[in-house]
Amino acid sequence: MQEKYNQGMLRDNALEGKVIAITGGGTGLGRSMGEYFLRLGARLAICGRREEKLKQASAEMEKEFGGEVFYTSCDVRNYEEVEAFRDKILNHFGKVDVLLNNAAGNFISPAERLSPGAFDAVIDIVLKGSKNCTLAFGKHWIENKQTNKVVLNIVTTYAETGSAFVVPSAMAKAGVTAMTRSLAVEWAKYGIRFNAIAPGPFPTKGAWSRLLPGNIAEKLNVEQEVPLRRAGEHQELANLAAYLVSDFAAYMNGEVVIIDGGEWLQGAGQMNFLEVVTPDMWDWIEKATRGSKE
Repeated sequence: MQEKYNQGMLRDNALEGKVIAITGGGTGLGRSMGEYFLRLGARLAICGRREEKLKQASAEMEKEFGGEVFYTSCDVRNYEEVEAFRDKILNHFGKVDVLLNNAAGNFISPAERLSPGAFDAVIDIVLKGSKNCTLAFGKHWIENKQTNKVVLNIVTTYAETGSAFVVPSAMAKAGVTAMTRSLAVEWAKYGIRFNAIAPGPFPTKGAWSRLLPGNIAEKLNVEQEVPLRRAGEHQELANLAAYLVSDFAAYMNGEVVIIDGGEWLQGAGQMNFLEVVTPDMWDWIEKATRGSKE
């Protein structure tokens, strides 16, 4: 029996008529979300830096899920290329309703081992890229008085808390989080909603293997850091994303929705490390505590 969380959540055609632009939409979580959007009746425009990869992904997605997937290469770090991506979508579909800022880069390393260029490599894709896309699409909507538009940003839980060993990513995602909340207020009057998703562990062949190469993920036992003791399924993230870009979420604005099985809470609690204590050790602690009172 298929688990409920592996099934689509929204009704058929819930996104019918919508054109959704996804940066980094040819691989990983971007592709998973896009595939579900297609199943719900949306038309997609995906971009990335490798056109061959996009071409292959587009053909595979259309064959399996139907609908239409437009693709073009685009480096989100370059504002002119982002404008060109937007204009190509407009020429092809005539409009764009949703922008999903998904493109990202990350790696784990002590900060002192990183060059300034390594910081820039992550910050430019994540923060500058999200800014470029948001401005390019947002300005078009505002200038043409187009309403009922949505920007959905993919951030991280450590955008709120900070995190060692992923400092460039934490810095960049914190900036995207601030942009999400700021523009949710400033651009609401133009009929543009902003929300963000902060995913926990959702393994992908690409980004996950680059972040934790080799068998590091197994050695670190990442899933044990999640109270539910499992990683997320891509459909779970796609369900949430589809809801947030749909008209059903018309009153959702400025929110950062965490979907991580409780991972960040497990790390946040001061005494959460006591989870490793065995029942026998708790018996000893209880006796010691009572003894001290007596």
